[in-house]
Amino acid sequence: MNDLRTPRAVRARRRRRIAATVSVLALAVVAALAVQQSLSAAFAETAPIVAPATTGSDPEPHAPTGSVLAPSEADGVIRDGDQPTVFDVDRVAVGNLDPALLDALQRAASDAEADGVTFLVNSGWRSAALQEQLLRDAIDDYGSEEEARRWVATAETSAHVSGDAVDLGPLPTLDWLTQRGWRYGLCQTYGNESWHYELRPEAVEDGCPAPYADPTEDPRMQR
Repeated sequence: MNDLRTPRAVRARRRRRIAATVSVLALAVVAALAVQQSLSAAFAETAPIVAPATTGSDPEPHAPTGSVLAPSEADGVIRDGDQPTVFDVDRVAVGNLDPALLDALQRAASDAEADGVTFLVNSGWRSAALQEQLLRDAIDDYGSEEEARRWVATAETSAHVSGDAVDLGPLPTLDWLTQRGWRYGLCQTYGNESWHYELRPEAVEDGCPAPYADPTEDPRMQR
């Protein structure tokens, strides 16, 4: 009799141990889920809200859209891929240029078209607000106002703000002007800015003067 009962007793004990183990595991899973939900709720209450990332079709996070705090096209902003020609006077960056400079640019551009060259304006007239923003950005980029002033003038001294300067492109335009710009009084002003042109009427007779190394050598920038 004992030999017949022992296997059944052993199997019964095994079943009880397995049932106990399953119960413990089930309780552990329930507890883990409860902790996870609690942590998730706490994180949701304290985590900062993050704006969704922009895509190629979304507006730029810091795109100019206003006036002093965020200059717009009304301040002379020109965006990459949307550069006007020197004939697009409905764009304030072009239309607000000094009339004598604009006339010289248009005459030069008309002659350049015969050579397959198109003048594009990367920057022309700028509002004081835009110029101030560009200088602040340059200080951030270059790490000091001293270095930034080699590239960006103040609103009080900038020839862009007065409408007396224009930044042109692309490269074939700059090559064309290097060889022929003097005939129209169009001269590169700074050695470090091959794109920056101003009107020098005397250049028609005498040729363009040697450019300053950068704006810090220009006496007009010392005010």
